[in-house]
Amino acid sequence: MTPSSAATDKHPFLAALGERLKLLRARRGLTRKALAQLADVSERHVANVESGVGNASIQFLRQLCTVLNCSLAEMTGDETASSADWLMIREILRGRSEEELAKARTVLTELFKSHTSEAARRQRIALVGLRGAGKSTLGQKLATRRNVPFIELSGVIEKLAGCSIAEIYALYGQNAYRRYERRALEDTIHHYPQVVIATPGGIVSEPATFTMLLSHCTTVWLKASPEQHMSRVLAQGDRRPMSGNREAMDDLKRILESRTPFYSKAEFSLDTCDVSLDSAFEHLLTFFEA
Repeated sequence: MTPSSAATDKHPFLAALGERLKLLRARRGLTRKALAQLADVSERHVANVESGVGNASIQFLRQLCTVLNCSLAEMTGDETASSADWLMIREILRGRSEEELAKARTVLTELFKSHTSEAARRQRIALVGLRGAGKSTLGQKLATRRNVPFIELSGVIEKLAGCSIAEIYALYGQNAYRRYERRALEDTIHHYPQVVIATPGGIVSEPATFTMLLSHCTTVWLKASPEQHMSRVLAQGDRRPMSGNREAMDDLKRILESRTPFYSKAEFSLDTCDVSLDSAFEHLLTFFEA
């Protein structure tokens, strides 16, 4: 194989990885030989990676990262390592407490916020939480009380896609579903200055979409225990949570645990466990009828 054909055959990701490794090594002022010795790896392997033809293992890259004092994200090209300012911002935030990070997010949101005024944001109410939390039932009642439209965002997603959510996942995959979800939220915000929105439980899975929701809507997290979530969905006749999955409850607990840090960013939270629908609704009203 000639040198020119070898260069053409390089995988774009491996070629970019090699360029980043050379950049990081140069930034630390290390020769290739010195880096290999300090990381206890083969200099030839380092050379292959830098030339874009080496398929490096995760452990190999971790050893290099330790010497180069960088993260795997920086090595592999994460956006937060793409410029000096990104790196400096990341260092400011490194090791901060959850409270400090929340303050930083608030300041950045305020700095780069959309043109939506606080008064306009208060006119849109979005309910977040897992299936079975009561978003549809309480959302419809709240919309009726406020005399505004009630929107199930899942319905908007299906209308945009022209098929059911299950078919979106089956035919196009999760990434496509997330794109439809974002478009559905954008359309709803654009068309409804006053509205109550019941959001899909996984809307927090895409930070950009969830940030848009927080910026344009007053959000309420409807909380419930995993057992309550499961029993309510089953009571609605939906057997999917249990279908073919003996560890359904464990899965549900892990999902709730992983999403709780995002749900907790909602402006209000309402625990719907062990309370009647009327009691939960009266509590919900207190957030908006002060």
